[in-house]
Amino acid sequence: MIKITFPDGSVREYEKGVTGIEVANSISPRLAQEVLAASVDGETWDLTRPIDHDASVRLLKWDDEEGRHAYWHSSAHLMAEALQILYPGIKFGIGPAIENGFYYDVDPGEGVTIKETDFPAIEKKMMELIAAKEDIVRQSISKPDAISMFSGRNENYKVELINELEDGTITTYTQGSFTDLCRGPHLPNTSYIKAVKILSSAGAYWRGDEKRPQLTRLYGITFPKKKMLDEYLVMLEEAKKRDHRKIGKELQLFHFSQTVGSGLPLWLPKGTQLRLRLEDFLKKIQREFDYEQVITPHIGHKQLYVTSGHYAKYGKDSFQPIKTPEEGEEFLLKPMNCPHHCEIYKAFPRSYKDLPLRLAEFGTVYRYEQSGELHGLTRVRGFTQDDAHIFCTPDQVKNEFLKVMDIIFIIFNALNFENFEAQISLRDPNDKEKYIGSDENWEKAERAIVEACEEKGLKARVELGEAAFYGPKLDFMVKDALGRRWQLGTIQVDYNLPERFELEYTGADNQKHRPVMIHRAPFGSMERFVAVLIEHTAGKFPLWLTPTQVVVLPVSEKFNGYAFDVVKELKKFDIRAEVDDRNEKVGRKIRDNELKRIPYLLIVGEKEVENEEVSVRKQGGEDKGSVKLLTFAEEISREVEEMMNPGKSGL
Repeated sequence: MIKITFPDGSVREYEKGVTGIEVANSISPRLAQEVLAASVDGETWDLTRPIDHDASVRLLKWDDEEGRHAYWHSSAHLMAEALQILYPGIKFGIGPAIENGFYYDVDPGEGVTIKETDFPAIEKKMMELIAAKEDIVRQSISKPDAISMFSGRNENYKVELINELEDGTITTYTQGSFTDLCRGPHLPNTSYIKAVKILSSAGAYWRGDEKRPQLTRLYGITFPKKKMLDEYLVMLEEAKKRDHRKIGKELQLFHFSQTVGSGLPLWLPKGTQLRLRLEDFLKKIQREFDYEQVITPHIGHKQLYVTSGHYAKYGKDSFQPIKTPEEGEEFLLKPMNCPHHCEIYKAFPRSYKDLPLRLAEFGTVYRYEQSGELHGLTRVRGFTQDDAHIFCTPDQVKNEFLKVMDIIFIIFNALNFENFEAQISLRDPNDKEKYIGSDENWEKAERAIVEACEEKGLKARVELGEAAFYGPKLDFMVKDALGRRWQLGTIQVDYNLPERFELEYTGADNQKHRPVMIHRAPFGSMERFVAVLIEHTAGKFPLWLTPTQVVVLPVSEKFNGYAFDVVKELKKFDIRAEVDDRNEKVGRKIRDNELKRIPYLLIVGEKEVENEEVSVRKQGGEDKGSVKLLTFAEEISREVEEMMNPGKSGL
């Protein structure tokens, strides 16, 4: 017999070799119908895989990320099986589950293309295979046998992957006539999948290398209920309307020029206004939290990044070194700001009395992303991070974490990001060798992060083994208006760079000590954050942030003078206003400015001129009637002030 421990702490005994599905059945037949996979000692397993030792078990359903991952991973195999039947001789690359659905990279063969018009036939074949209720069977296989099997099928992409694996670690999964190289996990059989949709196709270089063959990447998604698929497709249509690339063009926020270069955004005047207001907002908060603003160059000596380790990480896939007339001298476009900040720390001897030292910079960094990976503002080659690095003693880590969390909450409140999750990433307690730093410092830092979250009442998911090698971290995942998850704020503890740069401070004991370094970026990058904000708000930004807050609409040309006087008065209150003095009917002007997502439209005619008033129309069509101009200006100023200071009321 073996003992199975459940998440609530209860323990049951089962015969050795019991499977996850059998455990679920022993608890409830209904649970057995809903469970998709099992977490065994933190590792996701197939429901049909025997458990032969005492273990902690969590049964995973659709609501669990790991459960959906197994579901969509199996769906990728289902699509591949359908493709193998429909396209004889097709070759397969990789087919992982992703955050929403799955994809498979395939080589359909010389002269063969898979078009959007082919998607219904693929979906139909997938549904036939679902109806067949094919078992998905896991099997361990030796490396020579695996090479022989896939070589015999001319699966050169799979053979390349197998050659990089260690013998004794290789498994395959088979359903019907389809066998794939895979470590799993998977569903017990194909009947679990109820609704399928092939979403799109794209080109993808094998292993992301532009010098390798270009494969066809097919994206799909599946659900356990057709209603869920229908709702998802409606959401996708709404997402298209909210696409930041589309809205950014409509609102004239940013532009990409092939002449300038792919992945290098040009911020237009209105987009620059929006971005600068975000920066000013964070700078104001940072001043209140005693940050010091610094500026560093866009380039640095190659040796700087060799020392930091960034050259090893980004050098191969980044912009190539810049050579100078000096023999052997090379510079790099900076991929990160932290090495520069380390050098600022080293500029003077530091004492424990100088700590914590908080250095902040809106620093632009550069990384060479593959052209096929570029996507609007969310994936670019040059981007500006709202970077800050805090140098502190080990005893100060918890308090600094609390302060950074305060900053992140203020920002989330001001921008109406009410739905977010947090994840604490800790080191693997069973494999400490891959982490830098002493056990004492790690334990102190991890405890500080957990306690900081508890003090803030923040329910954070704890993930063992997800820490970076240089320290534990806390990440914030925001859900936008469509329920999509975006990672934005992050706080990371770092023992690595202080060691690499030999950073020191003199302690109260008059001895030299290493500071702890905390990386912090509430926005992440200005480009990606603006993209998320556009899609979250559909371009209807909070009043304090929107580039144009008010447009004044004279009902005829003879009231243009008063309209411009209104704008002049509003500017005294720091209200961003414009006049629409086109020779158009006022109804047309209203419609056009509604499409521009202008928060307030002020209509002025003879009555308004006589009474020094404005007729107020709010975004969405709400008519608020006529008010004194001064009253309107004061109300808008008050509304903006309340939006920009939400932290005063607490989280």
